[in-house]
Amino acid sequence: MSLSIKGLQKTTLVDYPNKVACTIFLPRCNFRCGFCHNKDLVLNPDSLPTISEEELLNFLKEKKKWLDGICVTGGEPLLHKELLDFLPKVKELNYLVKIDTNGTNPDLLKQLIDKKLVDFIAMDLKNSLEKYDETTASKVNIDEIKESVDIIKNSGIDYEFRTTVVPGLHKKEDIKKIGEWLKGSKKFAIQNFKPAKEVIDSKYETMESFKKEELEEFKEILKNYINEVEIRT
Repeated sequence: MSLSIKGLQKTTLVDYPNKVACTIFLPRCNFRCGFCHNKDLVLNPDSLPTISEEELLNFLKEKKKWLDGICVTGGEPLLHKELLDFLPKVKELNYLVKIDTNGTNPDLLKQLIDKKLVDFIAMDLKNSLEKYDETTASKVNIDEIKESVDIIKNSGIDYEFRTTVVPGLHKKEDIKKIGEWLKGSKKFAIQNFKPAKEVIDSKYETMESFKKEELEEFKEILKNYINEVEIRT
């Protein structure tokens, strides 16, 4: 069965750190975070046109001179075991591969690492462990999340953890707990929530973002535990 691809951003300078890449979007997610910007990918993926594997691979062949890598995002990409068949075709073209994940499928994550099919992993940490269900509007298996964090930290490949911080969901004590959990990790990115029309829960369409000084407070807390911390606004 071929991989279902629901979107392609042909060039990105921000999704893959220090690389020129393209980004593909895979459908479906097992979380329902109200502040998620990819509403149709999560809730109505069948309404979106499908890009075939062949079409994407042809694009990658044409752009080899200009692109370093491919970012695989969603939705939640690791809901798609077809990646085990698709990514070797990408690697044959000598592309670097970055995967975004929420960490709910540690088994597939480990397979991709063991088969050397991924070069960079970005894992979204939704909140401190006790607030995961609230933040994702889902029932979360926390053991899977913790296992994925451990796999990534010990993988030997490049990675970052990141959290989209949302007023009302993330407080300083949550940030401290995240720091304690991730102690010794290589890199963490604080991503500031932005209101938007296409979010899953309409209450986030007009909610204000954190102010710069609040983000700096979060950064100072995390710097006690993590080597490199950056703010993305």
